[in-house]
Amino acid sequence: MKNTIAERVADFLKRYPPFNLLNKEQLLEISRQVRIIYLEKDNVVYKQEDTGHDQFYVVHKGAVELKREEKEKVKTVDHCDEGDIFGLRPLFANENYAITAITEEESIVYGIPIDIFKPIATQNLNIGNYLLESFASNTKNPFSKEYTNKLYSDDEILLKNDPEIFDLQPVKYVKKVISAKPSSPIKDVAQLMFDKKVSSVVIKENGSPLGIVTDKDFRNLVATGIVPIENEVSRIMSSPVLCYPKHTTIAQAQISMMKHNVSHLCITKDGTANSKVVGIVSDHDIVLMQGNNPSVLMKAIQKASSTKKLKNIHKKIRVLLKGYIAQNIPLTHITKIIFELNDATIKRVIDRAISKIGEPPVKFAWISLGSQGRKEQLLHTDQDNAIIFEDVPEDKLEEVRAYFLLLATKVNKRLNIIGYEYCNAEMMARNPKWTLSISEWKDQFTRWTTTAGDDEILLCSIFFDYDISYGDSSLTTSLADHIFDITRDNQRFLSMLGVSALRNPSPMGFFRQLLVEKDGEYKDFFDLKKRALMPITDAGRLLILQHRVKNINNTAERFEKLAQLEPENKDLYLSCSYVAKSLLKFRTKHGLMHHDSGRYIELAALTKEEKMKLKRCFKIITQIQELIKFRFNLSHFL
Repeated sequence: MKNTIAERVADFLKRYPPFNLLNKEQLLEISRQVRIIYLEKDNVVYKQEDTGHDQFYVVHKGAVELKREEKEKVKTVDHCDEGDIFGLRPLFANENYAITAITEEESIVYGIPIDIFKPIATQNLNIGNYLLESFASNTKNPFSKEYTNKLYSDDEILLKNDPEIFDLQPVKYVKKVISAKPSSPIKDVAQLMFDKKVSSVVIKENGSPLGIVTDKDFRNLVATGIVPIENEVSRIMSSPVLCYPKHTTIAQAQISMMKHNVSHLCITKDGTANSKVVGIVSDHDIVLMQGNNPSVLMKAIQKASSTKKLKNIHKKIRVLLKGYIAQNIPLTHITKIIFELNDATIKRVIDRAISKIGEPPVKFAWISLGSQGRKEQLLHTDQDNAIIFEDVPEDKLEEVRAYFLLLATKVNKRLNIIGYEYCNAEMMARNPKWTLSISEWKDQFTRWTTTAGDDEILLCSIFFDYDISYGDSSLTTSLADHIFDITRDNQRFLSMLGVSALRNPSPMGFFRQLLVEKDGEYKDFFDLKKRALMPITDAGRLLILQHRVKNINNTAERFEKLAQLEPENKDLYLSCSYVAKSLLKFRTKHGLMHHDSGRYIELAALTKEEKMKLKRCFKIITQIQELIKFRFNLSHFL
C-alpha cells in the first residue's frame, strides 16, 4: 500500500541538504521512520543537560530557538526555521545536550531516527560534512573539528586534490642539489657544472643557501671578461637566493620567477634562506600549460603593448578565477595568484604611462588601497589608490605634483578601461588630495589621528590597508614608521577605531529578518560587504594595530598572526581567519555568477547550505565584536 505520508515527508526533505544528497530509496526509507511532532509556542523539545534523544530534528514549519545557559545567564545560540537541522549532539557523541531547544511559535518538527540515518551519513562524505557543519554552528566555536572523528573513522576522512588543477599542485624539484662554497674559484665551479651536467650551482655557507650561480651568470659576466675566471664564485653569484618551502605550488613558482626575473628557485626546509637546502627548481623543470595558466598570463601582462591587450588578458584572469572557485581551490592560493596578476597589471600600466610622459622628477611610490592593498581583490571592484612622492623645495612642489597628477590621470583612465571602476568617492591618485609629498602625508596622518572624527577614522581605516604597487618602498616604510609612532599609546584613537568597527553589528538571527537595503537599486538585497566583510576586516585591522605589527595587511593573515600573539584567543582568531576567507570566497562566487561585484545578495536565492555557512560566519563576527567591545571598554560609546 502506498505510504502517502512518507512520500510527503520525502518531498519536503529532498528540498534541503543533506537529504537532497540521498537517492530515492534512501530518502523513502528514512521518511517511513520519521516521527512527526506538533508543538505549541514555548514548548521545549529538549533541555540543556538532558540525556540525548534517539533522533535529531528538522523544522518543517514554525521556528525553534536554541539557548545556552552560562554563568546564570541565558544566551541565544541560534534560530532555526524551515529546513534547519538541530539536536545533532547524540549523532556525534553519547553526551547530554549542551543547549535548550524551545519553539518560538507553533511548529511542526520531524524527528529523524539516528540508528537509521547514521549508517547512511558515514557512507557519504558530503552528507557527513554538512551534518558536522550544522552541529558546529551551535557550538562555542563553529569552526572546531572536535567532533569529526566521532562520525568518521580516520580512514574515512578524505583529502581531495584534483589532478586537473595542474598549476596548484606542489612543484616538483630536483633533490640532488649541486653546491659549492662562496670561496670556490669560478673555474672550479664551471668544471663542476660541466661534470654534473647541471645549469646551476647553489652557493652554500653552513648548509644554508647564500646565493646561486647559473649558466647565464657565466655567459654574462665571465665569458664577456667582466669577471676573471680565477676570481671567487661569490663575485658572480646572485644573492640573496629566492627560497620557498616544499609544498610551493607550480603557479607560485612560475609567478615568482617572472616577477623577479630569475630562472631558478631554492626549496629549503622552512622556506627561508636560514635553513637547509632540500631542492632546486628551474624554469626548464616546469612545463607551461597553454590557455589560462597564471604564468602564461603573467608573461602576457609584462609584454602587453596596449591597454586593449591588458583588458583582454584580464578577461582570461576572470576565467581562471572562475575555474579556481568551481574547483574549490583554497582561497589562500587563489588570492596570492590573483593579487600578483593584478599587481603586475598595475605595474605595466604605470610603466607604459611613464614611457608616454617621461621619467618622474623625483622618487615616488604608487600605493594600492582597500581590497587590493589587503591582497583581497579577486573581482574587479572600484579603484582605491594614491601617490607618495619625495620631498622637494617649496618652489618646486606644485610643478612636481603636476607631473604625478598627470601620471595618475593616465593610469586611472587605463585601469578603468581594463575593468577597474572609478571610485565614487574619488579616492584615487588623480585627486590632488591623494597625491602628496611624504611630509604632506605625515602631516595628514597626524591630523587624522589627533582630530579623530568619523571622516578621519574612515580615511585612516582605508590608508592602514595599503600595498606598494610601484616605486620606492623607502617612502612607504617611512610613512608606516610615522603612523606607528603617532598612534603609540593613543588610546583615544584606538577607541574611535573600535567604535567604527562596531558600527555594523553581526546580523545574527533568522535570514528572513536580516537587515536589507530599504530603497534604491538594491532594495531588499543583503549588503554582504557592509554587514559582514567590513566588520571582520575592521576588527582585524584594529587588533593588529594595537599590537603594532607592520607589513601584514591581509585580513586572514592578520588574524593568523594574532593567534600567535594571543594564545588565549587562538581559536577565536583562527576562526576569524576562516571567516574572512569564507566570506570573500562567497562574495567572489556570487559576483562571478551574476557578473557583478558580488556585494549585494538576494537572500531568497541562497541555498540552505549557503545560509547555514553564512550564519556560522555571523556568529564569529559577533564574538570578535564582543571581544573588541570589552577590550576597548566601548559599551558606553554604543
